[in-house]
Amino acid sequence: MSSLMKGTAILTIGMFLSKVLGLIYVFPFYAIVGEKNVILYQYAYIPYTIMLSIAISGAPVAVSKFVSKYNAMGDYESGRRLLKSGLLTMLVTGFLTFLLLNLLAIPIAEIVIRSEKQVFSVEQVASVIRWVSYALIVVPFMSLWRGFFQGYGIMEPTAYSQLVEQIVRIVFLLAASFIVMIILKGKAETAIALSVFAAFIGAIGGIAVLFHFWKKYRPQMNELRRKSQKKSNIKLTEIYVEVIRYSIPMIFVGIANPLFQLVDMLTFNNAMKHIGMSEVSDLYLSMLNFTTHKVVIIPVMLATSLSLALVPTITKYFNRNEFDLLQNAMDKSYQILFFITLPAAIGISLLSHEIYFLLYSESEMGAKVLAHYAPVAVLFALFQVTAALLQGIDYQKWIVFSLLTGILVKLMLNTPLIEAMQVDGAILSTAIGYTISIAINLIVLKKVLNYNSKVVVRRTMLIVILTAVMAVCVMLAQKVIIWLAGPVDSKISSLFVALICVAIGVYVYAFISFRTGLAQKLLGERITRIAGKFGLK
Repeated sequence: MSSLMKGTAILTIGMFLSKVLGLIYVFPFYAIVGEKNVILYQYAYIPYTIMLSIAISGAPVAVSKFVSKYNAMGDYESGRRLLKSGLLTMLVTGFLTFLLLNLLAIPIAEIVIRSEKQVFSVEQVASVIRWVSYALIVVPFMSLWRGFFQGYGIMEPTAYSQLVEQIVRIVFLLAASFIVMIILKGKAETAIALSVFAAFIGAIGGIAVLFHFWKKYRPQMNELRRKSQKKSNIKLTEIYVEVIRYSIPMIFVGIANPLFQLVDMLTFNNAMKHIGMSEVSDLYLSMLNFTTHKVVIIPVMLATSLSLALVPTITKYFNRNEFDLLQNAMDKSYQILFFITLPAAIGISLLSHEIYFLLYSESEMGAKVLAHYAPVAVLFALFQVTAALLQGIDYQKWIVFSLLTGILVKLMLNTPLIEAMQVDGAILSTAIGYTISIAINLIVLKKVLNYNSKVVVRRTMLIVILTAVMAVCVMLAQKVIIWLAGPVDSKISSLFVALICVAIGVYVYAFISFRTGLAQKLLGERITRIAGKFGLK
């Protein structure tokens, strides 16, 4: 394996493990702080995520691109200049967004807390927002440093620092919340404040890893810098203009979900107050934006990771004007997305009671929210893929337009729909907003590439049919198990039913996918070797 392939593999594995850890910690954290308190964590984290994106502004990826470019020209000095300037810039933007989030803490809290009947006060929400804001000082600095290493083709620092950052954050988060809530019998506000402050602690761990690799690789980098033959005359201001132009669309793709969640965060409680449901407003919002969202996003991660792997290929075909190959690659991206996301989303919806009970607690409302929210995962994944395709053909500006249009539609619809349908209204407005954004992306792709694929329509219909067959089998299995073993009234019984139904669903879907030849066409002939071992070939 080449050093480039090895580095890319390490980076991919590190990012995947980091994301998995970012999902798993939610379940013990929920058990420690309790159902009614997790929303306070989300009240802080949504504005933090958006501020972080503003502070970083896509700079790490852009710096990686430009360092790699200048290194290829033999100009290692410009890369070092960009590193020094970039780190200083990230410190400044990080500190400014830290101050801004602190200043906005009270106004945000006043928008979120609309009634004295809610669980938390304005000051409590503002307090946790201030605690999480400290991470803004160091995370942008760390992110840009990672980009510099990647510009040299050195992927280990990014992979290991991401993993260590996540591990340190989660260990501190769980330990702090456990000590406060279980051992000291303290307040939930204190536990949540320390939990969000864990982002700062984790970043310190990530920086420590980067410093270790800096000491390791600096002699080699200094030697390359000393032998640098060429020096570019380009000014840093010109580089920064190109960085901003390149990175802004990437910011919007990265914060699409948090922006939709922010709309809910700012409007949900007020709408619930208008219909006299403030007592359950925080609880319902936590189910929508935290507990169920963490489950719904799992199939999205799987589908987009496979589909987006084709984007570099799409960029290559577009630049070479190989439009037949480009259309085939786009066809495959869409088909893989639906092939994975649709059955997973429907499966989660059908087993919502067992899944919610197993991961969190028994809750009829929580299961209902999960069942209704799960199908929206298809839209989440489709937006990510269509946005990535637009990036691949260098039409990034339309990503910004489509997303802002979708957000505006959700903002207009959210309050009336919530007042009419409560949580279902927020879910419906999200689905409509995403549909509008996706439609704009698809229209642009069709206009630019004259893209209109009948094979995607045909195979999507086939996937719908296969998913329907799987769904019927899962529902029948669920009813038979409950009829034989009794109702799902414990975590053990929910695990038992979920495991059997998931196994049946996966096997049925895989079996008919291989029998129809769909799986081989989408995932490659090599997959048949594995399938044969399970009697699926």
